Amino acid sequence: MSIHLEVCAFNIQSAIIAQKVGAARVELCENPTDGGTTPSYGTIKTARESISIALYPIIRPRGLNYFYDEEEFAIMKQDILLCKQLGCDGISTGIQKTNGEVDTDRLKRIVEWAYPMGVTCNRVFDAAPDPFKTLEDLIECGCERVLTSGQKTAAPDGAELLAKLVQQSAGRITIMPGAGVRSSNLEQLISETGATEFHTSARMPAPDPVTYQNPAVADRGGFYIANEEELKKILAIMKQKSEV
Repeated sequence: MSIHLEVCAFNIQSAIIAQKVGAARVELCENPTDGGTTPSYGTIKTARESISIALYPIIRPRGLNYFYDEEEFAIMKQDILLCKQLGCDGISTGIQKTNGEVDTDRLKRIVEWAYPMGVTCNRVFDAAPDPFKTLEDLIECGCERVLTSGQKTAAPDGAELLAKLVQQSAGRITIMPGAGVRSSNLEQLISETGATEFHTSARMPAPDPVTYQNPAVADRGGFYIANEEELKKILAIMKQKSEV
């Protein structure tokens, strides 16, 4: 059994770290406070030029939900075509109806636009009312994997459902647990779910090299970077489990 790691990178620095430590794939995002949105052209292009491992930019025009109007859907199409043009291996995306169900008609169009790139369905899956029906829908739409926390805030809390999804998938689609995946819980997650791909950002606040900060201005926001040592611990566990 071979176990692989996808790193959710919110900047080019984290993408480079992911390749350095031996991750299999990068999900490239911006705006961690929104749960990840589509990175800029410059970010995608620079990442593609900087790393050789699989690169899957997220296609998500904004936060809040995965229900998009026609203008937003048109933006998604252009971003997908751009990723293809820049040589990305795939995309991570999701789209829903107002009732929370995955919009299969639109998702099929997304898969067509993306081809021959792969498509990971993101955590729109965790917002769907029926995970078992939704999994079959994603298979029919042509998605190659689904990123899910087992419909809980964090994957360790959704382990029971994750295990059922792995069994249901029967090799037709990859179940990739994500959210709250850490070196401290990974071994148990592998044992409980049977999953062979996992997703983590392992992010931590980056140090600020700027020595002067105006005390009257408090809108700087945060900057988070992948924790290289944590990723190494995660990959060491994966290697050990793969050899069993």
